[in-house]
Order: sequence, then structure tokens, then C-alpha cells
Amino acid sequence: MASNKFKTFLEMIKFEHTIFALPFAYLGAFLASGGFPSGYDLFWVTLAMVGARTAAMSLNRLIDRHIDALNPRTAGRALPKGTLSIAEVWLYTIISFVLLFIAAAQLNPLCVKLMPIAVFVLVIYSYTKRWTWACHLVLGAALGLAPLGSWVAVTGSIDLPGVMLGLAVAFWVAGFDIIYACQDFEFDKAAGIHSIPAQFGIKKSLIISALFHLISPILLAAIGFYLGLGIFYLIGVLIATGLLIHEHRLVKPNDLSKIGVAFMNMNGYLSMVMFLFTLLDVILS
Repeated sequence: MASNKFKTFLEMIKFEHTIFALPFAYLGAFLASGGFPSGYDLFWVTLAMVGARTAAMSLNRLIDRHIDALNPRTAGRALPKGTLSIAEVWLYTIISFVLLFIAAAQLNPLCVKLMPIAVFVLVIYSYTKRWTWACHLVLGAALGLAPLGSWVAVTGSIDLPGVMLGLAVAFWVAGFDIIYACQDFEFDKAAGIHSIPAQFGIKKSLIISALFHLISPILLAAIGFYLGLGIFYLIGVLIATGLLIHEHRLVKPNDLSKIGVAFMNMNGYLSMVMFLFTLLDVILS
């Protein structure tokens, strides 16, 4: 049935993980507007974000399907198992890119002009693991485009706070992607897949991840001071920093059993905390 196929597709691309990036896209829109953005802008920002992430994840599954089939952790995904066909996933990918283009066109001309750059980053990420361990930073850049894109959507310009917010998200995502990649350390080494864990080992990789997660809240705090935001925003940054610290306490070089909790729970909480406390700051300041 078509409904079952669509459900399988949503499971394959981990659609629920959109929660990681969507609050930051809203954060960019709220900060750019200096208050509440219009419902029109929020609607199209949401559709652009959903389209971009869905297209990126679909492409990732298509491009990596042969690697996924060899990795015991990912062999059960829809494409290696054959529960979805290549043609079906391509169809969803094309629809998602069309949605992204329509949303960009509804926002402002600069969004349309910058769209090819965003598409390039979304496409190239899946190939980078074949030739560089810096693939985590490329993934970070792809997710960092969400808040920067929403900033551009509201203002029609590229400004320093929007760039800083994009970089904060980029380092946050790159940091947790390094942790996530530790699960595949042995497979990546054997298969010649490039990653920071495969290049530097798990212990050093967790240190690199922690450094990235130090940069991210520093950038978030700097945005608050630059824009003159209030106490609630800064409280949000402090809580987010605490969540990052807790995330790193969950994962140890000799015990990776809690990576799932660190990846899903902590990162979902962090993005929501930053958005909600920014919202409080806008309402009460």
C-alpha cells in the first residue's frame, strides 16, 4: 500500500530527527525579525526546511546504499532490504527539492539565488566520507544553512549574526556526528570510509567533538551579546551548554552503549531549549 511505503520512507530518513534543525531555523527567523516573524515567513521557512532535510536524507540513503548494505548496523535500512525501490526514493527526492524551490521563491529573491549553494552542500556531503575525514564538518555546514537560510528569508540579506548562528549549529552538528560515527569505527576502518573516528581513534575523536561543542555555545552567547538579547536567551545558552556536557558524560571511549540517548534525546532537547528560551526572551524582554 502507498501509505505503508510512505511510512517506510519516513522511517528511512528519520523524519522525526527534523526536530534537531527546525527549532534552529525558527530561532534564525525570530532573531532576524527582532521579535515575531510573520506567519507567512514561518510557514514557508518550515516547508523549505522540511524539503531540504528530506531531500538531503533521501540522497544520502541513495548514494550510500551499497555501503549501508555492507554495514551490519545499517543493512536493515529500506534500500538495502529492498522494501523501497531506487525509483521510489528518487521520486521523493525530486518532490522534496521542488518543495524547497517553491518555498525559496515565496520568501525572497536572495533565497532563490543562494539555493544552488545549499543544494550543492546537501548533495556533496554524502560523497565526502569517501575522501576526507572532514565529512562531519560538511554535514554541520548543511544543517547550519537552516538558521542562516531563515535569517536570509526574513531579512533578505546575509548578516553577521545569521552567519554566527549558522556556524554555531554547524559545530554542534559536527560534534554530535563525530560521536555517532564512533559506532562505525571498526567498519569504517575496514571499508576505507573516512571519518574522524577512523582517522584519529575513538578517544581523540571524543576530544575533538568536545572542542566543537565548546565552540558552539560560545558562538551562541556571542550572538546574544551582539544583538543585546536578554537574560532568558542567556539562560537558554547555559542550559544548552549543560546538555552538551551531559551528552559527553554519557559516552566514553570504552563504553558507547549510550550513544543513542546522547544523539536523540540530548540533541532534541538542546534545539528546543534554545528556541523556547529565545521565544521567552522575545515575549518578556
